Amino acid sequence: MKQLSDRIYYVGVNDEEKTLFEGLWPLPCGVSYNSYVVVDEKVALIDTVEGGFEEEFLENVEAATGGRDVDYLVVNHMEPDHSSLISYMMAKYPSMRILANAKTLPMLKGYYKVSEDRVMIVGEGESVGLGSCTLRFHMIPMVHWPETMVTWVEEEKTVFSGDAFGTFGAISENVVDEDDTFEEYRDEMIRYYSNIVGKYGNPVQTALKKLSALQIERICSTHGPVWEKNIHAVVGLYDRLSRYEVERGVCIAYGSMYGNTASAAQALAEELDAIGIPYAIHDLAGNNEEGLGVSGALRDAFKYDTIVVGSPTYNNSIYPPVETFMKALSARLVKGRRFYAFGSYTWAGASVRLLNELASGMGFELLGEGMSFAQAYSPEKCDMAQVARMI
Repeated sequence: MKQLSDRIYYVGVNDEEKTLFEGLWPLPCGVSYNSYVVVDEKVALIDTVEGGFEEEFLENVEAATGGRDVDYLVVNHMEPDHSSLISYMMAKYPSMRILANAKTLPMLKGYYKVSEDRVMIVGEGESVGLGSCTLRFHMIPMVHWPETMVTWVEEEKTVFSGDAFGTFGAISENVVDEDDTFEEYRDEMIRYYSNIVGKYGNPVQTALKKLSALQIERICSTHGPVWEKNIHAVVGLYDRLSRYEVERGVCIAYGSMYGNTASAAQALAEELDAIGIPYAIHDLAGNNEEGLGVSGALRDAFKYDTIVVGSPTYNNSIYPPVETFMKALSARLVKGRRFYAFGSYTWAGASVRLLNELASGMGFELLGEGMSFAQAYSPEKCDMAQVARMI
Protein backbone atom coordinates (compact mmCIF):
# COMPACT_ATOMS: atom_id res chain seq x y z
CA MET A 1 0.00 0.00 0.00
CA LYS A 2 1.25 3.49 -0.86
CA GLN A 3 -0.44 6.80 -0.12
CA LEU A 4 -0.48 9.03 -3.21
CA SER A 5 -2.39 11.99 -1.74
CA ASP A 6 -4.67 12.80 1.19
CA ARG A 7 -7.46 10.81 -0.48
CA ILE A 8 -5.83 8.37 -2.92
CA TYR A 9 -3.95 5.16 -2.14
CA TYR A 10 -2.21 2.61 -4.34
CA VAL A 11 -3.24 -0.93 -3.33
CA GLY A 12 -1.92 -2.97 -6.27
CA VAL A 13 0.52 -5.87 -6.39
CA ASN A 14 3.59 -6.99 -8.36
CA ASP A 15 3.64 -10.33 -10.17
CA GLU A 16 7.21 -11.52 -10.61
CA GLU A 17 6.32 -15.19 -11.10
CA LYS A 18 4.23 -15.14 -14.27
CA THR A 19 6.31 -15.77 -17.39
CA LEU A 20 3.72 -15.00 -20.10
CA PHE A 21 1.16 -12.18 -20.14
CA GLU A 22 -2.14 -13.30 -21.71
CA GLY A 23 -0.37 -16.63 -22.22
CA LEU A 24 1.59 -15.02 -25.09
CA TRP A 25 3.94 -12.17 -24.19
CA PRO A 26 7.16 -12.76 -22.20
CA LEU A 27 7.56 -11.00 -18.86
CA PRO A 28 11.30 -10.92 -18.12
CA CYS A 29 10.78 -8.05 -15.66
CA GLY A 30 7.39 -9.11 -14.28
CA VAL A 31 4.25 -6.99 -14.33
CA SER A 32 2.18 -5.01 -11.86
CA TYR A 33 -1.59 -5.18 -11.41
CA ASN A 34 -2.60 -1.75 -10.16
CA SER A 35 -5.62 -0.93 -8.07
CA TYR A 36 -6.45 2.22 -6.14
CA VAL A 37 -8.63 3.39 -3.28
CA VAL A 38 -10.20 6.84 -2.95
CA VAL A 39 -11.02 7.50 0.71
CA ASP A 40 -13.53 10.27 1.44
CA GLU A 41 -16.88 10.32 3.23
CA LYS A 42 -17.44 7.28 1.07
CA VAL A 43 -14.79 4.84 -0.12
CA ALA A 44 -14.28 3.80 -3.74
CA LEU A 45 -12.05 0.97 -4.92
CA ILE A 46 -10.83 1.40 -8.51
CA ASP A 47 -10.49 -2.03 -10.18
CA THR A 48 -9.11 -5.18 -8.52
CA VAL A 49 -6.10 -7.37 -9.39
CA GLU A 50 -5.27 -10.79 -10.83
CA GLY A 51 -6.37 -13.92 -8.98
CA GLY A 52 -3.84 -15.48 -6.64
CA PHE A 53 -3.15 -12.24 -4.74
CA GLU A 54 -6.28 -12.25 -2.55
CA GLU A 55 -4.60 -11.91 0.84
CA GLU A 56 -2.04 -9.28 -0.19
CA PHE A 57 -4.69 -7.27 -2.01
CA LEU A 58 -7.17 -7.32 0.87
CA GLU A 59 -4.42 -6.33 3.32
CA ASN A 60 -3.55 -3.37 1.11
CA VAL A 61 -7.18 -2.26 0.84
CA GLU A 62 -7.76 -2.56 4.58
CA ALA A 63 -4.59 -0.62 5.32
CA ALA A 64 -5.70 2.18 3.00
CA THR A 65 -9.24 2.37 4.37
CA GLY A 66 -8.33 1.86 8.02
CA GLY A 67 -10.77 -1.05 8.10
CA ARG A 68 -13.73 0.95 6.78
CA ASP A 69 -16.25 -0.63 4.43
CA VAL A 70 -15.82 -0.08 0.69
CA ASP A 71 -18.90 1.63 -0.73
CA TYR A 72 -18.13 1.37 -4.43
CA LEU A 73 -16.05 -0.78 -6.76
CA VAL A 74 -15.36 1.02 -10.04
CA VAL A 75 -14.80 -1.37 -12.95
CA ASN A 76 -12.90 0.52 -15.63
CA HIS A 77 -11.92 -2.62 -17.54
CA MET A 78 -13.13 -6.22 -17.35
CA GLU A 79 -10.03 -8.10 -18.48
CA PRO A 80 -9.45 -10.75 -15.78
CA ASP A 81 -6.04 -9.42 -14.71
CA HIS A 82 -8.04 -6.49 -13.28
CA SER A 83 -11.41 -8.07 -12.51
CA SER A 84 -10.52 -11.51 -11.13
CA LEU A 85 -11.16 -10.54 -7.52
CA ILE A 86 -14.58 -8.92 -8.04
CA SER A 87 -16.46 -11.84 -6.51
CA TYR A 88 -13.94 -12.06 -3.67
CA MET A 89 -14.31 -8.38 -2.81
CA MET A 90 -18.11 -8.50 -3.12
CA ALA A 91 -18.13 -11.28 -0.52
CA LYS A 92 -15.84 -9.28 1.77
CA TYR A 93 -17.97 -6.13 1.42
CA PRO A 94 -21.61 -7.26 1.09
CA SER A 95 -22.99 -3.71 0.82
CA MET A 96 -20.49 -2.61 -1.85
CA ARG A 97 -21.99 -1.56 -5.19
CA ILE A 98 -20.27 -1.84 -8.54
CA LEU A 99 -20.02 1.26 -10.74
CA ALA A 100 -19.76 0.20 -14.39
CA ASN A 101 -21.04 1.14 -17.82
CA ALA A 102 -23.73 -0.70 -19.76
CA LYS A 103 -21.27 -2.66 -21.91
CA THR A 104 -19.68 -4.05 -18.76
CA LEU A 105 -22.88 -5.57 -17.36
CA PRO A 106 -23.05 -8.73 -19.53
CA MET A 107 -19.35 -9.35 -18.85
CA LEU A 108 -19.92 -9.07 -15.09
CA LYS A 109 -22.71 -11.62 -15.40
CA GLY A 110 -20.77 -13.93 -17.69
CA TYR A 111 -17.51 -13.95 -15.76
CA TYR A 112 -18.69 -13.62 -12.17
CA LYS A 113 -22.49 -14.11 -12.12
CA VAL A 114 -22.93 -10.64 -10.65
CA SER A 115 -26.54 -9.75 -9.92
CA GLU A 116 -27.84 -6.54 -11.52
CA ASP A 117 -28.98 -5.21 -8.16
CA ARG A 118 -25.34 -4.91 -7.12
CA VAL A 119 -24.50 -2.76 -10.18
CA MET A 120 -25.04 0.96 -10.75
CA ILE A 121 -24.78 1.78 -14.45
CA VAL A 122 -22.89 4.98 -15.30
CA GLY A 123 -22.70 6.74 -18.66
CA GLU A 124 -20.48 9.24 -20.43
CA GLY A 125 -19.83 12.29 -18.25
CA GLU A 126 -21.93 11.04 -15.35
CA SER A 127 -20.59 11.32 -11.83
CA VAL A 128 -20.85 9.84 -8.35
CA GLY A 129 -19.99 11.96 -5.31
CA LEU A 130 -17.86 10.59 -2.50
CA GLY A 131 -18.04 13.69 -0.27
CA SER A 132 -15.32 16.25 -0.92
CA CYS A 133 -14.49 14.72 -4.30
CA THR A 134 -16.35 13.27 -7.25
CA LEU A 135 -15.81 10.35 -9.58
CA ARG A 136 -16.63 11.24 -13.19
CA PHE A 137 -16.69 8.63 -15.95
CA HIS A 138 -15.58 8.88 -19.57
CA MET A 139 -15.95 6.07 -22.09
CA ILE A 140 -12.88 5.08 -24.16
CA PRO A 141 -14.21 2.04 -26.06
CA MET A 142 -11.72 -0.29 -27.76
CA VAL A 143 -8.76 0.89 -25.70
CA HIS A 144 -8.61 -2.00 -25.86
CA TRP A 145 -11.95 -3.71 -25.02
CA PRO A 146 -15.39 -2.27 -25.91
CA GLU A 147 -16.40 -1.65 -22.29
CA THR A 148 -13.28 0.32 -21.30
CA MET A 149 -13.72 3.61 -19.48
CA VAL A 150 -11.62 5.97 -17.36
CA THR A 151 -12.48 7.54 -14.03
CA TRP A 152 -11.62 11.20 -13.45
CA VAL A 153 -11.30 12.88 -10.04
CA GLU A 154 -11.14 16.59 -10.80
CA GLU A 155 -10.37 17.60 -7.23
CA GLU A 156 -7.21 15.48 -7.41
CA LYS A 157 -6.46 16.17 -11.08
CA THR A 158 -6.14 12.39 -11.32
CA VAL A 159 -7.28 10.01 -14.05
CA PHE A 160 -7.62 6.30 -13.41
CA SER A 161 -6.92 5.24 -16.96
CA GLY A 162 -7.37 1.46 -17.09
CA ASP A 163 -4.82 -0.16 -19.42
CA ALA A 164 -4.13 3.13 -21.21
CA PHE A 165 -0.60 4.40 -20.53
CA GLY A 166 0.34 1.03 -19.06
CA THR A 167 3.58 -0.88 -19.38
CA PHE A 168 5.10 -4.27 -18.71
CA GLY A 169 7.49 -4.53 -15.78
CA ALA A 170 7.05 -4.78 -12.02
CA ILE A 171 7.30 -1.45 -10.20
CA SER A 172 9.31 -0.23 -7.26
CA GLU A 173 8.02 0.15 -3.72
CA ASN A 174 7.88 3.90 -4.33
CA VAL A 175 5.18 3.35 -7.03
CA VAL A 176 5.30 6.98 -8.25
CA ASP A 177 7.63 7.87 -11.12
CA GLU A 178 10.93 9.71 -10.80
CA ASP A 179 12.53 11.98 -13.43
CA ASP A 180 14.23 9.03 -15.17
CA THR A 181 11.35 6.52 -14.89
CA PHE A 182 10.00 7.11 -18.39
CA GLU A 183 13.32 6.25 -20.02
CA GLU A 184 13.61 3.21 -17.76
CA TYR A 185 10.22 1.88 -18.90
CA ARG A 186 10.07 3.32 -22.43
CA ASP A 187 10.88 0.12 -24.33
CA GLU A 188 8.55 -1.97 -22.16
CA MET A 189 5.79 0.60 -22.68
CA ILE A 190 6.27 0.36 -26.45
CA ARG A 191 6.25 -3.44 -26.21
CA TYR A 192 3.09 -3.36 -24.08
CA TYR A 193 1.38 -1.00 -26.52
CA SER A 194 2.44 -2.93 -29.62
CA ASN A 195 1.54 -6.33 -28.16
CA ILE A 196 -1.75 -5.46 -26.45
CA VAL A 197 -3.20 -2.19 -27.75
CA GLY A 198 -1.49 -1.84 -31.15
CA LYS A 199 -4.51 -2.66 -33.31
CA TYR A 200 -6.55 0.18 -31.84
CA GLY A 201 -4.73 3.30 -33.03
CA ASN A 202 -7.88 5.17 -34.04
CA PRO A 203 -9.72 4.53 -30.73
CA VAL A 204 -6.58 5.60 -28.84
CA GLN A 205 -6.52 8.85 -30.81
CA THR A 206 -10.20 9.42 -29.96
CA ALA A 207 -9.48 8.75 -26.28
CA LEU A 208 -6.50 11.13 -26.25
CA LYS A 209 -8.63 13.92 -27.70
CA LYS A 210 -11.25 13.33 -25.01
CA LEU A 211 -8.67 13.28 -22.20
CA SER A 212 -6.95 16.42 -23.52
CA ALA A 213 -9.81 18.46 -22.08
CA LEU A 214 -8.85 17.35 -18.55
CA GLN A 215 -6.18 19.04 -16.44
CA ILE A 216 -4.24 15.89 -15.54
CA GLU A 217 -1.50 15.91 -12.93
CA ARG A 218 -1.57 12.20 -12.08
CA ILE A 219 -2.17 9.15 -14.30
CA CYS A 220 -3.03 5.96 -12.45
CA SER A 221 -2.82 3.14 -14.98
CA THR A 222 -3.52 -0.51 -14.25
CA HIS A 223 0.04 -1.55 -15.19
CA GLY A 224 3.30 0.19 -14.38
CA PRO A 225 4.26 3.29 -12.39
CA VAL A 226 1.91 6.06 -11.34
CA TRP A 227 2.80 8.91 -13.68
CA GLU A 228 3.27 12.41 -12.25
CA LYS A 229 6.63 13.75 -13.43
CA ASN A 230 6.56 12.17 -16.92
CA ILE A 231 2.97 12.75 -18.03
CA HIS A 232 3.92 14.78 -21.11
CA ALA A 233 6.36 12.09 -22.29
CA VAL A 234 3.94 9.22 -21.61
CA VAL A 235 0.98 10.83 -23.40
CA GLY A 236 3.27 11.92 -26.23
CA LEU A 237 4.51 8.37 -26.73
CA TYR A 238 0.96 6.99 -26.88
CA ASP A 239 0.06 9.71 -29.35
CA ARG A 240 2.98 8.83 -31.65
CA LEU A 241 2.42 5.07 -31.38
CA SER A 242 -1.29 5.35 -32.14
CA ARG A 243 -0.48 7.41 -35.24
CA TYR A 244 2.14 4.79 -36.24
CA GLU A 245 4.89 7.41 -36.19
CA VAL A 246 8.42 6.02 -36.27
CA GLU A 247 12.08 6.85 -35.83
CA ARG A 248 14.89 5.98 -38.21
CA GLY A 249 16.04 2.40 -37.81
CA VAL A 250 15.55 -1.21 -38.76
CA CYS A 251 13.68 -4.07 -37.12
CA ILE A 252 15.31 -7.30 -38.32
CA ALA A 253 13.01 -10.23 -37.61
CA TYR A 254 13.84 -13.74 -38.74
CA GLY A 255 13.22 -17.42 -38.28
CA SER A 256 15.80 -20.08 -39.09
CA MET A 257 15.74 -23.88 -39.11
CA TYR A 258 19.43 -24.68 -39.52
CA GLY A 259 21.14 -21.34 -39.15
CA ASN A 260 21.45 -20.13 -42.74
CA THR A 261 18.78 -17.45 -42.60
CA ALA A 262 20.07 -16.55 -39.13
CA SER A 263 23.57 -16.04 -40.56
CA ALA A 264 22.21 -13.72 -43.23
CA ALA A 265 20.31 -11.74 -40.57
CA GLN A 266 23.42 -11.38 -38.45
CA ALA A 267 25.46 -10.30 -41.47
CA LEU A 268 22.93 -7.57 -42.21
CA ALA A 269 23.05 -6.41 -38.59
CA GLU A 270 26.84 -6.08 -38.82
CA GLU A 271 26.59 -4.06 -42.02
CA LEU A 272 23.99 -1.72 -40.50
CA ASP A 273 26.19 -1.29 -37.46
CA ALA A 274 29.14 -0.41 -39.71
CA ILE A 275 27.27 2.46 -41.37
CA GLY A 276 25.58 3.70 -38.19
CA ILE A 277 21.95 2.80 -38.81
CA PRO A 278 20.11 1.88 -35.58
CA TYR A 279 18.64 -1.60 -35.56
CA ALA A 280 17.24 -4.36 -33.39
CA ILE A 281 17.43 -8.04 -34.30
CA HIS A 282 14.95 -10.72 -33.24
CA ASP A 283 14.88 -14.47 -33.63
CA LEU A 284 11.13 -14.97 -33.89
CA ALA A 285 11.41 -18.30 -32.11
CA GLY A 286 12.82 -16.43 -29.09
CA ASN A 287 16.23 -18.09 -29.21
CA ASN A 288 18.38 -14.95 -29.26
CA GLU A 289 19.81 -13.16 -26.23
CA GLU A 290 16.78 -10.96 -25.52
CA GLY A 291 14.48 -13.94 -26.00
CA LEU A 292 11.32 -11.93 -26.66
CA GLY A 293 10.54 -13.44 -30.07
CA VAL A 294 7.46 -12.02 -31.79
CA SER A 295 6.75 -9.78 -28.79
CA GLY A 296 10.06 -7.93 -29.08
CA ALA A 297 9.87 -7.77 -32.87
CA LEU A 298 6.45 -6.12 -32.69
CA ARG A 299 7.87 -3.55 -30.29
CA ASP A 300 10.58 -2.59 -32.76
CA ALA A 301 8.25 -2.72 -35.76
CA PHE A 302 6.29 0.02 -33.99
CA LYS A 303 9.52 1.85 -33.18
CA TYR A 304 11.45 1.84 -36.48
CA ASP A 305 10.62 2.91 -40.03
CA THR A 306 12.02 -0.20 -41.75
CA ILE A 307 11.16 -3.87 -41.25
CA VAL A 308 13.46 -6.54 -42.67
CA VAL A 309 12.12 -10.10 -42.44
CA GLY A 310 14.02 -13.32 -43.05
CA SER A 311 12.45 -16.72 -43.54
CA PRO A 312 13.51 -20.03 -45.05
CA THR A 313 11.05 -21.67 -47.39
CA TYR A 314 9.16 -24.22 -45.32
CA ASN A 315 6.72 -26.65 -46.96
CA ASN A 316 6.68 -24.29 -49.96
CA SER A 317 5.59 -21.46 -47.68
CA ILE A 318 6.83 -19.13 -44.93
CA TYR A 319 8.47 -20.55 -41.80
CA PRO A 320 5.64 -20.64 -39.19
CA PRO A 321 7.12 -18.25 -36.56
CA VAL A 322 7.75 -15.72 -39.33
CA GLU A 323 4.23 -16.11 -40.69
CA THR A 324 2.90 -15.52 -37.17
CA PHE A 325 4.84 -12.27 -37.00
CA MET A 326 3.56 -11.09 -40.38
CA LYS A 327 -0.01 -11.87 -39.38
CA ALA A 328 0.53 -9.97 -36.12
CA LEU A 329 1.69 -6.91 -38.07
CA SER A 330 -1.37 -7.12 -40.29
CA ALA A 331 -3.73 -7.55 -37.33
CA ARG A 332 -2.29 -4.41 -35.72
CA LEU A 333 -2.87 -2.40 -38.90
CA VAL A 334 0.77 -1.32 -38.97
CA LYS A 335 1.31 1.11 -41.82
CA GLY A 336 3.85 3.43 -43.38
CA ARG A 337 6.81 1.04 -43.18
CA ARG A 338 9.61 0.19 -45.62
CA PHE A 339 10.10 -3.55 -46.13
CA TYR A 340 12.75 -5.99 -47.31
CA ALA A 341 12.61 -9.81 -47.35
CA PHE A 342 15.33 -12.46 -47.50
CA GLY A 343 15.66 -16.17 -46.85
CA SER A 344 17.15 -19.50 -47.80
CA TYR A 345 15.69 -22.49 -49.59
CA THR A 346 16.92 -25.93 -50.60
CA TRP A 347 15.17 -26.91 -53.84
CA ALA A 348 12.43 -24.32 -54.46
CA GLY A 349 12.22 -20.81 -53.08
CA ALA A 350 8.86 -19.36 -52.07
CA SER A 351 9.25 -17.50 -48.77
CA VAL A 352 10.59 -14.19 -50.10
CA ARG A 353 7.88 -13.92 -52.75
CA LEU A 354 5.18 -14.69 -50.19
CA LEU A 355 6.61 -12.23 -47.65
CA ASN A 356 6.58 -9.50 -50.30
CA GLU A 357 2.96 -10.29 -51.13
CA LEU A 358 1.97 -9.98 -47.47
CA ALA A 359 3.93 -6.74 -47.08
CA SER A 360 2.37 -5.28 -50.24
CA GLY A 361 -1.05 -6.15 -48.87
CA MET A 362 -0.25 -4.04 -45.80
CA GLY A 363 0.75 -1.12 -47.97
CA PHE A 364 4.47 -1.30 -47.10
CA GLU A 365 7.05 0.16 -49.45
CA LEU A 366 9.10 -2.73 -50.88
CA LEU A 367 12.84 -2.06 -51.04
CA GLY A 368 13.47 -4.19 -54.11
CA GLU A 369 12.46 -7.78 -54.78
CA GLY A 370 14.35 -9.24 -51.84
CA MET A 371 17.08 -11.86 -51.58
CA SER A 372 16.37 -15.57 -51.92
CA PHE A 373 19.44 -17.82 -51.72
CA ALA A 374 19.90 -21.56 -52.20
CA GLN A 375 21.22 -23.91 -49.52
CA ALA A 376 23.97 -22.59 -47.24
CA TYR A 377 24.55 -18.94 -46.46
CA SER A 378 27.77 -17.35 -47.71
CA PRO A 379 28.85 -13.72 -48.16
CA GLU A 380 29.33 -14.44 -51.86
CA LYS A 381 25.67 -15.38 -52.25
CA CYS A 382 24.34 -12.65 -49.99
CA ASP A 383 25.69 -9.12 -50.39
CA MET A 384 24.32 -7.70 -47.17
CA ALA A 385 26.44 -4.57 -47.53
CA GLN A 386 24.37 -3.69 -50.61
CA VAL A 387 21.15 -4.37 -48.71
CA ALA A 388 22.30 -2.15 -45.84
CA ARG A 389 23.06 0.70 -48.25
CA MET A 390 19.59 0.28 -49.81
CA ILE A 391 18.04 0.69 -46.39
